[in-house]
Amino acid sequence: MVKKVKAGIVGCGVISGIYLKNCSSFDLLEIAAVADIDLERAQAKAQEFGVPKACSVEELLQDPEIEIVINLTIPAAHAEICLAALEAGKHVYTEKPLAVNMEDGKRILELANRKALRVGVAPDTVLGGGIQTSRKLIDDGWIGTPVAATAFMMSGGPERWHPNPEFLYEIGAGPMFDMGPYYLSAFITLLGPIHRVTASAAISFPERTITSEARYGQKIKVQTPTHIAGVLDFVSGPIATLITSFDIKGGSNLPRIEIYGSKGTLSVPDPNTFGGPVRIRLAGNDAEWKEVPIVHGHTENSRGLGILDMARAIRTGEPHRANGEIGYQVLEALHGFHIASSENKHYIMQGTCERPPAMPIPAF
Repeated sequence: MVKKVKAGIVGCGVISGIYLKNCSSFDLLEIAAVADIDLERAQAKAQEFGVPKACSVEELLQDPEIEIVINLTIPAAHAEICLAALEAGKHVYTEKPLAVNMEDGKRILELANRKALRVGVAPDTVLGGGIQTSRKLIDDGWIGTPVAATAFMMSGGPERWHPNPEFLYEIGAGPMFDMGPYYLSAFITLLGPIHRVTASAAISFPERTITSEARYGQKIKVQTPTHIAGVLDFVSGPIATLITSFDIKGGSNLPRIEIYGSKGTLSVPDPNTFGGPVRIRLAGNDAEWKEVPIVHGHTENSRGLGILDMARAIRTGEPHRANGEIGYQVLEALHGFHIASSENKHYIMQGTCERPPAMPIPAF
């Protein structure tokens, strides 16, 4: 019998609930502790999900039995917690992005390499049935050679529903940093690493008004671009368009992701979800869109799947899929879009990554 991998969660905000629910159900994982700067919040989560210990961050990092630290803090704290966990000899899995700036991202990967530890980075939606089925269709040649792609995240902004949306308009956030990782991780899973990017970015509305109930009418100063139109060139050849926006007040009918190949078009599901639908349309005058059955598992909300994959890899010595190199490539591309816009140029990617292995069928 394989020994369970004990993990501890740092950050007990809203997103921690689904991680605690899912990770507690995985046979290979055991959530041994939760920590938060607000100890009462940690205690409440521990009680709700039956976690044996709620403690300070320092106490969690010093626990010799914990092998993986799951970092669910706000983006501004990602680097600090990741580095502290690695210094304590722990593997770390962090919510996206890997860090706010590229320098911290490099420091995390360098420290992990020096200590022979693993870094995992969300999103792990790319390991779900929808994206993995899409990948299999590409790998099996159904649309021929991929030549182009489009992706759109068109939103009116989180102030409509989020109780505390300010952080999403600060430096290191905005629609590209908040939602771009889902789309970029999907692109890398489907098409491989990125060669260069360019973009135009703007702050369309310098001030936003909260319309969610608790703080209705309060104002937010916008500090980061809220509409970014980007272009990506992939090492394998395809050219893609990616638009992320918090400025689309009237909604949109654009698809989430489409991949265009020499033999047909693939409609990829929302990369912020794990399921379908996956649709394909082959070349021909009488061609119609056809929905493709999902052949991989994990189509429900399976956040934490990347942690399970990393835990399995720790025990087997194999590579894990939602890894730090992909997380850094995503982080570099996020910054690359903003740099390209402000400096009127293409940004050439300095780092690279491997296209991760496909998920098994049936899924573990």
